[in-house]
Amino acid sequence: MSAVTTTPTPSSTPTPVLEGDVRIPLRGHLRHTGALIRRNLLWIKQDPESMMDALLMPVIFTLLFVYVFGGSIGQALGGGQDGYVQYVIPGMIAMMSMTLSQGVGTGFSQDFNSGVMDRFRSLPIGRGSVLFAKITVELARMLFATAVLMIVAVLVGFDITDWPGLLAAVGLSTAFASSIMWVFLTLGVVLKNAQSVQAMGFLVLFPLQFGSSIFAPTKSMPGWLQAFTDYNPLSTLADASRGLMIGGPVAHDLWVTLGWSVAITAVMAPVAIYKFRTKT
Repeated sequence: MSAVTTTPTPSSTPTPVLEGDVRIPLRGHLRHTGALIRRNLLWIKQDPESMMDALLMPVIFTLLFVYVFGGSIGQALGGGQDGYVQYVIPGMIAMMSMTLSQGVGTGFSQDFNSGVMDRFRSLPIGRGSVLFAKITVELARMLFATAVLMIVAVLVGFDITDWPGLLAAVGLSTAFASSIMWVFLTLGVVLKNAQSVQAMGFLVLFPLQFGSSIFAPTKSMPGWLQAFTDYNPLSTLADASRGLMIGGPVAHDLWVTLGWSVAITAVMAPVAIYKFRTKT
């Protein structure tokens, strides 16, 4: 009797995701990203309450700062409440770019805990496509919130005198938001649950937002805090948005904000993708 030759069975160990990503062409990555964007949009359609923060946050913050702080801060600016409206609205656009960016991390963490991401990572799709799709949908939410903000701003007295400047300010805020989202995506992968991501987000957001020129000029702040605001990207984003929307110096703050956006993306995007690929 001849010996039976057995063929080794393929190993059950999955192919490393990095090798799988390399074999996927660019067109495949784009197709996967489009399908995942559609999936995320359908999820929002089925759960419209997930848009409540994008709808209510600009309304509440605008009314709160204009009618509670607008009188006193406006007098310090020399223009009263009407002058404060012109000052704070461009800063609010900057604030939206930071605040709503946190949602990408909490949503990502929820998808991990629900098992959705395990399903995605078992499919032959580009791992980066999952992250890019999430960022794209969150940027759409941010633009929706910005539109709501501008509607409320006009109702409380903001004068839109430079539409190209307004669009440029929104574009700059979008670029900065896309870079910050890589930070929150990393937190969504590394931290165990959405509550931890949210808590860490607040620890990052509050000092950056209130230690900036978003809500009030920085000249009256202590020297050490002014030094912090000088390097705070939200200050340069807010000041650049003011220059674009209502006039004033733009170039320095614009280039500093773009520099921050490029630097944050260059550092955090590879980290987020690597952590997502290797998360167990």
